[in-house]
Amino acid sequence: MSDIGQGSIWTRPEKAERSGPGRRPGYSRAQITEAAIRIADAEGIDAATMRRIAQELGTGAMSLYRYVPKRDDLVDLMVDAVLGEVELPERPSGDWRADLSLVAHQTRAAGLRHPWQVTLARRPTLGPHSLRIYDFALRALDGFGLHIDEMTSLCGMVGDYVASAVRDEIGWLDQARRTGMDRRRWMGEYVGPYVRQVVESGRYPMFNRTIREGRLAHLPPDARFQYGLDRVLNGIAAALPDGASIEDR
Repeated sequence: MSDIGQGSIWTRPEKAERSGPGRRPGYSRAQITEAAIRIADAEGIDAATMRRIAQELGTGAMSLYRYVPKRDDLVDLMVDAVLGEVELPERPSGDWRADLSLVAHQTRAAGLRHPWQVTLARRPTLGPHSLRIYDFALRALDGFGLHIDEMTSLCGMVGDYVASAVRDEIGWLDQARRTGMDRRRWMGEYVGPYVRQVVESGRYPMFNRTIREGRLAHLPPDARFQYGLDRVLNGIAAALPDGASIEDR
């Protein structure tokens, strides 16, 4: 049976539950979340169970449910804690492109440090760190006369791009760990002979162009990420009033 009626974890203040007469709790949500993240970073998100977290903390699993009642609560806390690593100034600089670039690069870095995030099909957590980033990005586009829905959509383009790019990057890193073949070696040795057959067949002329003329696949990860991000930001610039773009890359 669904326990959605309990409401979001953010609406339930952390209670100072007692474990016995006159005794204060030995743990907090923050400690539980930190332990869960350590486990997920090392072993994957599926390993971050209450039982495993309890072992990490040296306590019983049931005692932790007083602080984090259900699995969705734990994942929300974990995701928001990771977003707490995104370092942003108190307010946007006034250069919307630089501000959204900062959000993108910081979010990418946090995602790469915690690859388990890409396995999650997530709704918005609406935790304090998530809201801080969301508010900062929207404020970067405020003042151009855009409707809030358009601002939200434009910021969503950045978020979607970062999520997709990080997922792709982590996929290649995982491939390298499992097979010992990085992106360049996989493309050259594993699929290279097949690609040559496809090119020689002449059946897919646009694919042939990507092989013969394309440079993006050969760039290092940081440069590939920046290339795509620049195109996303150019798309946002096109939605802003004339003169709002700092530069046209």
